[in-house]
Amino acid sequence: MEKDYRDYSWNIILWLILFLVFGIIIITCRADNGDVIMTVNGPENPGKLGTALSHEHILVDFIGADSTGYFRWNRDSVIEKALPVLEKARAVGVRTIVECTPEYLGRDPLLLKELSKQSGIIFVTNTGYYGYNHKFLPESFQSVDAKTLAGKWIDEYLNGIEGSGIRPGFIKIAVNPADTLSPSDLKIITAAALAHLATGLTIASHTGPEGPAFAQLAVLREQGVDPSAFIWVHAQRGTIEKNIEAAELGTWVSLDNVRERPNLQPGDRNSIGWYAERIARMKKEGLLQKVLLSHDSGWYDPALPGGGNFNGYTDIFNFLIPALRERGFTDSDIDQLLVKNPAEAYTIRIRKLNEP
Repeated sequence: MEKDYRDYSWNIILWLILFLVFGIIIITCRADNGDVIMTVNGPENPGKLGTALSHEHILVDFIGADSTGYFRWNRDSVIEKALPVLEKARAVGVRTIVECTPEYLGRDPLLLKELSKQSGIIFVTNTGYYGYNHKFLPESFQSVDAKTLAGKWIDEYLNGIEGSGIRPGFIKIAVNPADTLSPSDLKIITAAALAHLATGLTIASHTGPEGPAFAQLAVLREQGVDPSAFIWVHAQRGTIEKNIEAAELGTWVSLDNVRERPNLQPGDRNSIGWYAERIARMKKEGLLQKVLLSHDSGWYDPALPGGGNFNGYTDIFNFLIPALRERGFTDSDIDQLLVKNPAEAYTIRIRKLNEP
């Protein structure tokens, strides 16, 4: 009986070991499948992001791709300007900021990492190119194809940005606000599609009107990318009807220039009341789960004395949320907009089109 008991014990131990090994494999596979969000401090569980602003800036350098560089600003000076504003955002509950400044326009992952350390706010940075008006594209852009361009962005995700070890958490691009995409726009959105299929990084495209939004969605469809991998940035510039149509396809509709503008009446375009009505319409259509909110604020400009004006990140909390509550929005609705939606939108996951 003693021998049988020992054999039984060893069987239990063996099964426990196998269970542990398979558990590790499952967890690893889940991580590889993208159940993380990549922050400047490394991968993070999407559930840890908390209240997140999905489209903000710290520093933006408008001088152009041929002249910009880290030499253009002093990180300590930027931190001195930005930190008090970030602390106010943290005080109203902001836990995460998606920083949307792309390469050649002032992207600085090391600056964001230091700001994260000092403010306690999680930052997500990006890879990609800002194609609007070509001023922010490097000279090398014209000589490479979409596949090569995608390879550069994929390499940043796999190996980090410029030797910093900091990896991007999404792809930030921009196209011109025309209904027909230019050859450069087509190259950029195609490269973004290829990079998404290789990495699972969500594509956030500075777009504006609905014409280029749906033109980009058509390119993504051709490449086999689902609309849920695409954020229509500045979607407030499109009509509500097209916002609804895009959201019904699965696209993320980003209403991201929410600021209190005292000179505007409640019904005027881009007033707090206007945003509240648009969001309420999206809720009525059952599409609140596809809406992203942000201020598009910050904007330290190294060309201006002291960086110029630095807009804050609290107007959504001080003005928009009260306006939404007046329209019957619940705590659950607010949580959907500012916690659940950003976490889902920026989770790293390859989103292939299921249709043939």
